Amino acid sequence: MQRRRFLTLSAAAAASAALPLAARATVPKPYSWDAGPPMDSAVSFIRWMVENRGEEPRYLRARFERFQNMVGHVDLWEARNKRAFLMTPRDEFCLPSDRGVIYDVNYHSIGFGVTITGPRVVGRMTSSIDVKMGEKVLEIGTGSGYQSAYLSNLTDKVWTIEIIKPLAERTRALHDALIARGYTEFKSINSKQADGYYGWQEAGPFDKIIVTCGIDHIPPPLLQQLKTGGIMVIPVGPPGAQHILKVVKEETGGQIAVKRSDIYRGMPVPFVPFTKLEGDNIKGTHFGKR
Repeated sequence: MQRRRFLTLSAAAAASAALPLAARATVPKPYSWDAGPPMDSAVSFIRWMVENRGEEPRYLRARFERFQNMVGHVDLWEARNKRAFLMTPRDEFCLPSDRGVIYDVNYHSIGFGVTITGPRVVGRMTSSIDVKMGEKVLEIGTGSGYQSAYLSNLTDKVWTIEIIKPLAERTRALHDALIARGYTEFKSINSKQADGYYGWQEAGPFDKIIVTCGIDHIPPPLLQQLKTGGIMVIPVGPPGAQHILKVVKEETGGQIAVKRSDIYRGMPVPFVPFTKLEGDNIKGTHFGKR
């Protein structure tokens, strides 16, 4: 799934990739971890979200229809993951021209040569790491900011790394703008621009890690920063034919072991390469590095 493909940007191209912030409604009621929308009907869901979140019915209907599809395809299964998907406004993390189609299965450009991942893949990867309230979660590849926003509806401890500096800055500004409008759950998102291969050592260790770019091995720094008993999801395999692995770090008889399983049960999923930084520039990938 090509969430991100790196392109060298000119200053003009970077400027044109700005994500306009339309004047949209503020959240009318304070955020509560104990509150969540009805899941039994579109009418009840839309009514609750308008009253409690101030969101637009046309996008809410599309979100609920995608939610039903994802539940049917077992991309979402636990109640807290269903709530997190429904509470996260995916339509805030795309170009204004794409808001009407942002809940379809396609990938959509967000500028900077990258895209926002399709909702089904986001849902299954997130459900697979089984995030619980209070757990520390690290995301590699901030992109649009949607994934980290989704995670902030599961836990109040989220860290995210983006390698493309202007994109990292833009997404941080978007999160801050949404916080100002009342999405206070996004205050839990800590972000920085860096090479995600090396993780975020000073913030670790982490209970869960989610990686959104392909590589041919599990980066040792990420495995080291994963707690014993922790879970990581990461696309691993040759270029263009990765398998999304669920990696569980276990301790048996005083020895650390890693248990792997494929969340798509053998179906290859193409991701773009895990790129790397050399100084301030993105050069090459981390393939072959052990």
